Amino acid sequence: MDRSAIILASGISGGFSGDKGLLELAGKPLLRHVVDAVQGLAGEIFVVTSSKDCANSYAKIVPPNVQFIIDMQESKGPLTSALTGFEAVGGDYSLLLPFDSPFVSREVVSLLFELCVGKAAVIPRWTNMQIEPLHAVYHTKQAIKAAEVALSEGATDVEAMVEKLRGVRYISMMVIEQLDPDLRTFFSINTPLYLKKARTTKPTETRRSPASRD
Repeated sequence: MDRSAIILASGISGGFSGDKGLLELAGKPLLRHVVDAVQGLAGEIFVVTSSKDCANSYAKIVPPNVQFIIDMQESKGPLTSALTGFEAVGGDYSLLLPFDSPFVSREVVSLLFELCVGKAAVIPRWTNMQIEPLHAVYHTKQAIKAAEVALSEGATDVEAMVEKLRGVRYISMMVIEQLDPDLRTFFSINTPLYLKKARTTKPTETRRSPASRD
């Protein structure tokens, strides 16, 4: 097994009254959309959550092969959650995804895995040079070392880990558009407004530029 998938399912609610991962879109919970997108593309799937109760709730909506791990330091930022995932998986290469990106393209995921062979990471990058480190594939062992160094320096975001890596391959959005014309892979349900937009708009209208990521 050389491919693992890590889904980060912890963090702030973004103004939702309930658990965001359980909110339904097209009759399916948000987390399940992401899990289904990577099924069969990775040898194992891990979901990183912030509590056992959350893991138990999620376990009811995903296939039995999905495994859960708890990030006890989730409040310190996404970098600790990512490291928790990297340390748990067995694959040489690990896909990192957020649990609130329901339109992840299987074709894009396959491409990221293919391009990461022999590299420290393969990370999508916008024309303004902003990157998508939470929609990327990493060489697991190198990511662990880089994350540990970044955390020791007080960093909390995944971008700080990326800065410690050597041999990163950045992939242009123009390449990804060949597989995902509307770049829906990067559409995240950060607020109730974005959930409403995902429920009521056509696919071509869910595209988001990096300027509107938060």
